[in-house]
Amino acid sequence: MRILLVFPEFAESFWSLSRALDIIKRQSLLPPLGLLTVAAMLPPAWEKRLIDINVQPLTDADLHWADVVLLGALTIQWQGAEKVIARCKAMDKKIVAGGPLFTAAYALFQDVDHFVLNEAELTVSDLVSDLERGTPRRMYRTRELADMRTTPSPLWRLAKLDRYALAGIQYSRGCPFDCDFCNVTAMLGRNPRVKDASQITRELDDLYAAGWRDRVFFVDDNLIGNKPAVRKELLPALIAWQESHTRLPLCTQVSINLADDAKMMRDMVEAGFDMIFIGIESSDPASLAECQKRQNCNRDMIANIKSLQRAGLEVQGGFIVGFDHDTADVFQQQADFIAESGIVTAMVGQLQAAPGTRLKDRLASEGRLQRGSLGHNTDGSTNFEPIMGLNLLRDGHAWVLRTIFAPPAYYRRIKTLLKEFPSPAVRRPLSRGDFKAWWRTMIRFGILGAERVEYWKLVIWTLWHKPRLLAMALRLAAIGHHHRRMSDQLSAILTETHERETYRRTAPAQVV
Repeated sequence: MRILLVFPEFAESFWSLSRALDIIKRQSLLPPLGLLTVAAMLPPAWEKRLIDINVQPLTDADLHWADVVLLGALTIQWQGAEKVIARCKAMDKKIVAGGPLFTAAYALFQDVDHFVLNEAELTVSDLVSDLERGTPRRMYRTRELADMRTTPSPLWRLAKLDRYALAGIQYSRGCPFDCDFCNVTAMLGRNPRVKDASQITRELDDLYAAGWRDRVFFVDDNLIGNKPAVRKELLPALIAWQESHTRLPLCTQVSINLADDAKMMRDMVEAGFDMIFIGIESSDPASLAECQKRQNCNRDMIANIKSLQRAGLEVQGGFIVGFDHDTADVFQQQADFIAESGIVTAMVGQLQAAPGTRLKDRLASEGRLQRGSLGHNTDGSTNFEPIMGLNLLRDGHAWVLRTIFAPPAYYRRIKTLLKEFPSPAVRRPLSRGDFKAWWRTMIRFGILGAERVEYWKLVIWTLWHKPRLLAMALRLAAIGHHHRRMSDQLSAILTETHERETYRRTAPAQVV
């Protein structure tokens, strides 16, 4: 049987980093880890091809070749998924769909023939048996949670790895916290399940054998959700693996309570981690209590962030506006917190009531839901009626983005971070690609860019004070360029939406 695995196009967003990726001549951020893992669950005798539309086109010849199209997608890819489904139906190809998008909203995709939902370790085997018998069912799903020790290593040979900036590995699923706007616990449980450390080193071996020598992203929603396993098993294994290979830089997502454990911070840095994403959400205790972000309450988050930075962990942060307790002051508070903390990559989005969350249930009971949410929370919209009002939320959100990504403010944050950040103990060998990327930043930002004054001030300061962090400074400059462009686009969308809705409310009925 010939299986065509298809990963749809990503909508452009703050996270797509397309303009930054162009500097290093990569086409997409991450290969589709879920599809590559599912591919390893299919019978070895089946022929398999992977088409990630973000790095190569899906051709009619690819579709003609396939007996079955296996479509996997994240929620942000729903528009790209619709396009793939339409093409498959036009060519009368059977579609099997799975992944977070379809698990959350399969009812919206009536043209899909078969759904494989929830965790593939528990559902793919039944699909395979039924396909071999020629009797596939419409739906394969389970409420059980998989034993991650049964998860195979991804089939990296299917991916064009040289087209990506990162490679992904998953160690755990689930999160011990239960924030009311997050659907991770609803889908994956509150008791984090982990792979054996030997599985992780084997996956790293497979990646290394495939030629990968760049950054690896541990895609876990909270890598330290099972702290004992991370402390006793994962980190020692990673430290040993790094000592016997060319070191690979690592990044992941964690909760802010990592700052409470000095030894774990040191061990993570020794294991190769130098970048972490944390859901900060808000500096307002009332808003944190409202969304049950308990791990962020009753702590000095600025001090915690500084501790993480001084340990050698660049903190990226997620922020939300639109909580019921938020007032008009929240926008200035968010901008001030971001500036003081030195969080350079700060993702600020409007609160969304996502499927499977207590937030959505509460807002539905209050009659405040407006529409379904399948996108991302940085697209300039929310799907419920906020207490502060939609116009104030949109205007304030746009103001925050313009403020934090304006060149003077953005470059000041880079310097704030570099002042705290230690010089790396181990330096990665520089490649020809590194020098080419640096040359492109000098042309685009130092000569042609509107930020050229700030760019050269940063370069000179870094060379004088923190020369071993120059690569980090230039990387952040490239990311800031992308975020600034996205901020400009989103501000324009928010302004247009505000003006259009104001006109609808004030124009005579016969004109509307």
